[in-house]
Amino acid sequence: MVHPDFVILFVDNPFASAEFYQSLFVVDPVERSATFALFVLPTGLKVGLWSRHTAEPLVEDGSGGMEICFRRENAADVDRIYADWAKRGMRVLQTPVQMDFGYTFVMTDPDGHRLRVYSMSAE
Repeated sequence: MVHPDFVILFVDNPFASAEFYQSLFVVDPVERSATFALFVLPTGLKVGLWSRHTAEPLVEDGSGGMEICFRRENAADVDRIYADWAKRGMRVLQTPVQMDFGYTFVMTDPDGHRLRVYSMSAE
C-alpha cells in the first residue's frame, strides 16, 4: 500500500511563500532557497514550495485545483482562524458556513492555492 507523505505546491516566489506558510504553520522551514522551500510538519507531512519557473517538467497548470485542509476541534476555532487570516488580507473564496460535513471556510495563499479550515459535524 502506498500513502502520500509529501505535497508540493508550485509557487512564483519560494522565499515569499515560505514566509507566508511559516506564519500559518508556526514552523520554520527545514530548507529554503531561491527555487525551493521545505516544511516538515509535526504530523510528519512534508510541504514543499517549488518555483514554478524552475520545476521540471514544466508546470503548465494554474493553482487552485487542490486544497490543503486544516482540521480544528470546534466552530469557535474555525471562526478564530478566519478572523486572523482575514486580517492578513488573504483572499476569501468561502466565508464560514455550515456544510454537510461540518463548519468550514476557504481562503487562498498568495499563489492562489486553496486553504480550507474545517471542524467536523458531530454526526
